[in-house]
Amino acid sequence: MPLLPYALARPFLFGLDPEKAHELTLQGLATGQNTPLQWAWCSAQVDDPLTVAGIPFPNRVGLAAGLDKNAHCIDGLGAMGFGFVEVGTVTPLGQPGNPKPRMFRLPQADALINRLGFNNDGLAAFLANVRQARCRQPGQNHPMRLGLNIGKNATTAMEDAAKDYLACLDGVYPHADYVTINISSPNTKNLRALQSDAALDALLDTLSVRREALAREHGKYIPLFVKIAPDLDDDQVASVAHTLQRYGCGADGRANQAWGLIATNTTLDRSAVLGLPHADEAGGLSGRPVFEKSNQVIRQLRAALGSGFPIVGVGGILSGDDAVAKIRAGADLVQIYTGLIYRGPALVREVALSIKNAYSD
Repeated sequence: MPLLPYALARPFLFGLDPEKAHELTLQGLATGQNTPLQWAWCSAQVDDPLTVAGIPFPNRVGLAAGLDKNAHCIDGLGAMGFGFVEVGTVTPLGQPGNPKPRMFRLPQADALINRLGFNNDGLAAFLANVRQARCRQPGQNHPMRLGLNIGKNATTAMEDAAKDYLACLDGVYPHADYVTINISSPNTKNLRALQSDAALDALLDTLSVRREALAREHGKYIPLFVKIAPDLDDDQVASVAHTLQRYGCGADGRANQAWGLIATNTTLDRSAVLGLPHADEAGGLSGRPVFEKSNQVIRQLRAALGSGFPIVGVGGILSGDDAVAKIRAGADLVQIYTGLIYRGPALVREVALSIKNAYSD
């Protein structure tokens, strides 16, 4: 268990501007990872193995993308006991993101709003950091799985978006256990249009062709996960499921593990936080208010896609019970992010143990 209770650190961090606290935390993780300082936050990994999309996960709990956009802290985050860590979103070229301030806490709702806008140092720097992670070094055989999340630059025209995803896929493919295609951030103009039927079909077709070539080149076949928004209506969710089913299932209708879904990203809906300070800020809302919205999307996806299609559930997990509910809704795995900010590293072990106890034989 962590030597430093998060309850001692949280008041200090919450006294800072949210983005400053975020940066300070990442600096601490990057500095302390793989040193004795890591004992301040490390926790033993809960052993609850499960194979999803052909990947052996040591447990079902992952870190959602967005916290470590530049892959500086893979080892430090892994030390918290995650079964898998997802870093990014990375874009081909570095970009500053949207103007500050662009992160806001809503503590009364256990929520955050961000409009960061894929701020990152670019693909080359991202890959250099991934290569330096000790857990990814040759011969390490570390059980934690690594997801790499890719997107498009803000200045890239929508008609050229596929080129950005292909450039990123080429770069990250050799280093990833799975790759996430982020088409659902609300903070890059028109990005969510890629979730529409024709646009999604065209993008998946392009990525499928490139993946076949990359699989031959690198001698391994990496699953691709599509991250979708919680704000899709029933017809839109059904359309996404139908498109993914055509790519992710074989002729016999069985899932072929080539594709998966991450449900969901942040929401634009403010109905759950009306009247709270910062509730009117532009950006994506995460945390407890998105919990049931994401669960509903997961239920619909599972009903449409059947039992074998890989689904990662994310959105509003702040306790072990929340995580179990996400699994019961139809997720195979779960991810946390905002809950980690509100609850601290101990949440990782709590969630992993709750799932293990609920689903142990």
